[in-house]
Amino acid sequence: MLTEAIILAGGLGTRLRSEVQDLPKAMAPINDQPFLAYQLAYLAAQGIQKVYLAVGYKSEAIVDYFGHQYQSMALEYVVEETPLGTGGAVVQALAATQTNHVLIGNGDTMFEVDLKAMAAFHETNQANLTMALKYLEQFSRYGTVHKNEKNRIEGFEEKTYKEQGLINGGLYLLDKQCLEAYNFPEKFSLEKLFLEQEYPNLAFYGFESTGYFLDIGIPEDYKKAQEDFKQFNV
Repeated sequence: MLTEAIILAGGLGTRLRSEVQDLPKAMAPINDQPFLAYQLAYLAAQGIQKVYLAVGYKSEAIVDYFGHQYQSMALEYVVEETPLGTGGAVVQALAATQTNHVLIGNGDTMFEVDLKAMAAFHETNQANLTMALKYLEQFSRYGTVHKNEKNRIEGFEEKTYKEQGLINGGLYLLDKQCLEAYNFPEKFSLEKLFLEQEYPNLAFYGFESTGYFLDIGIPEDYKKAQEDFKQFNV
């Protein structure tokens, strides 16, 4: 049973400075609610019981707003004293978790994946890591993920214009024991140093979802969220 999640909420939101000032990206207001509130509401509805928030830049804004409980979930904060990159933040937060299977999400992405189905897929395939994938058409903002007919990850392609393809949706289900053999640097990119380097050696699988997807990392999509998120309850 999947009960724990990590959200990487330490982002500075540099590309959103024109819209959001003096706040971590996860606190970007959408219809008078922080973006993070929508993510937490989604996780609570999916049965997650505890969320570890990997925070850094202006972390006090998140702690002061949310405290240590959100709806039915306990919240715990793992603070980066210096920026650790996505990989360093994940490793630091994983040390606080209690279960072996942990969901990991990006603090700037809303992806409505059926987590129970994703967890069942992960278990069936005996995966070390399952990545939620989203099919898109006519895009250049994201890299492309390739998988075979059995859904095993076969490669990653850098950002370039694509008529269609699967992208990394920024949501992972990780068997954290698979990281124990690695001696990672303190600061590193989870995507570059782990996902893109280790997929030939470990059982990485892609779980394709048709759920709603939006990355608020650029002003255009942040503005889009103001309308789209009216469908969500927080």
